[in-house]
Amino acid sequence: MLCEKCGKNNATTHIRSVVNGVVTEKNLCGYCAAKEGYNDFSHNSLTQMLASMFGDVLASGSDTATRRCPCCNATFSDIAESGRVGCPECYKTFYDELLPYLKRVHGSTKHAGKIPNKAPLTVKPKIESADSLRLKLNELVREEKFEEAAVIRDKIKKLEKGNNK
Repeated sequence: MLCEKCGKNNATTHIRSVVNGVVTEKNLCGYCAAKEGYNDFSHNSLTQMLASMFGDVLASGSDTATRRCPCCNATFSDIAESGRVGCPECYKTFYDELLPYLKRVHGSTKHAGKIPNKAPLTVKPKIESADSLRLKLNELVREEKFEEAAVIRDKIKKLEKGNNK
């Protein structure tokens, strides 16, 4: 892919921005990216960004500044300043303080994982329970779809027979 600005060199910097819900993408070579100021990303700027998310905690001066992690001896102030959690035990020690920030940064507190793009799609067989089938049955009867309801009724009977054996 060629640079969108000069059209000569290979694009090595890919920038995606979202402004008012509109996504724009730029593909630039190293030279054009540096000219537009996209080369100043460093480890320190990431640390500063993460630390800024904890900034309001530092200003509050609560008792979390005195409490320390039993494993790495870090305080919540240390975590807030560096933007990094010291060790796995810090998550347990500072759970109440970290939870709102984890929700804000990640959108959730449960790890959902990720499926690689090249992974084959697998379909899990849907196992229907008698309770979920009863809900469908009631809905179909309400909608007066009696033929479909009869099929669901028969499935419920088969399930219940299989469980009683």
